[in-house]
Amino acid sequence: MRCPHLTGDLRCTLFGQPERPSTCIGFRPEPEICGRSADEAMATLVSWERLTRPK
Repeated sequence: MRCPHLTGDLRCTLFGQPERPSTCIGFRPEPEICGRSADEAMATLVSWERLTRPK
């Protein structure tokens, strides 16, 4: 499920706000996760969603 706090250009509307979830605050982007482009990062996220989807 897409985060409800993302804008159309994939920016976080809660960035820097106190109500931003701790999961997001603690996330540290790494090349292995984000790749070299937004497309690579989204492909990784889609793959994770597929792998962790309840059966």
